[in-house]
Amino acid sequence: MNNLFVYCEIEDGIVADVSLELLTKGRSLANTLGCKMEAVAIGHKLDSIGKQVFPYGVDVLHVFDDKRLAPYTSLPHTSILVKLFGEEKPQIALMGATSIGRDLGPRVSSALGSGLTADCTSLEIGDHEEKKANKVYKDLLYQIRPAFGGNIVATIINPDCRPQMATVREGVMKKEVVDANYKGEEKKHDISKFVSDADFVVSVIDRQMEKSKTNIKGSPIIVAGGYGVGSKENFQLLYDLAAVIGGEVGGSRAAVDAGYLEHERQIGQTGVTVRPKLYIACGISGQIQHIAGMQESSIIISVNNDPNAPINTIADYVITGSVEEVLPKMIKYYKQNTK
Repeated sequence: MNNLFVYCEIEDGIVADVSLELLTKGRSLANTLGCKMEAVAIGHKLDSIGKQVFPYGVDVLHVFDDKRLAPYTSLPHTSILVKLFGEEKPQIALMGATSIGRDLGPRVSSALGSGLTADCTSLEIGDHEEKKANKVYKDLLYQIRPAFGGNIVATIINPDCRPQMATVREGVMKKEVVDANYKGEEKKHDISKFVSDADFVVSVIDRQMEKSKTNIKGSPIIVAGGYGVGSKENFQLLYDLAAVIGGEVGGSRAAVDAGYLEHERQIGQTGVTVRPKLYIACGISGQIQHIAGMQESSIIISVNNDPNAPINTIADYVITGSVEEVLPKMIKYYKQNTK
């Protein structure tokens, strides 16, 4: 009762990275609250899930194993979570802001009347004082995300309804093992008590999945461009630099909207979240939506015509100048120094 729950996304018996990231954050939040962290695994052939999640500090793992539960379909997964949460009454429930989480989260929160904050970039525990009602709420979940088109960072709270539900994008949180030998309890549930036959009215006959051709999230070096790069032709300079230093090319939403590069390379609140060792931002102004997706980079270099560009405030090094003049020099000097 009143514990913290994390829904684990599972594909071919492997727990998704976004779920492991949420388990890491969930363990930290549970420690602050002094409660247990519990995980939910729904699918088929889940014998190895415990080995994957217990090292992240999971106290209880709820397993729902049935061949009809994989691949994911909306109705049975929703029924399971709604009934489980109704019985266990968690104070917090977290899931990834993926295609599955965006489908499942609203269904569960609507059924429970709990509300949901989507696409959070940070989660914290704190108090809130309602001055008009002269009431103080303790240990609420601060659900933090950009709002109003990314112009502000909003902290959203849910004082009265439970569970406090939030979805978080992949890559926003760090993924860290708490203890490789952490001992948790595994509870295997009877599916028939949670799901009716009517929930299986939809079945997946065939499923085709195309893997991304790029690996921006896993690259240690990223050369990213914004609208300030100026053209698709100028973006070739970014590809040239990335090829020389062994990195991947990414971009801001403005650059993608302008047609300078494809959407799968978009970094930020509406793209992917990255945390490379080196991030070279070229012609990027630094709107909050973009910064939310790369601010955890170890070293940030900004190349920009505008010395007052917002991204310069978080950059470790700032080079004032145009992409056309700066990048060829970077390529030239890197080649000279690696001979």
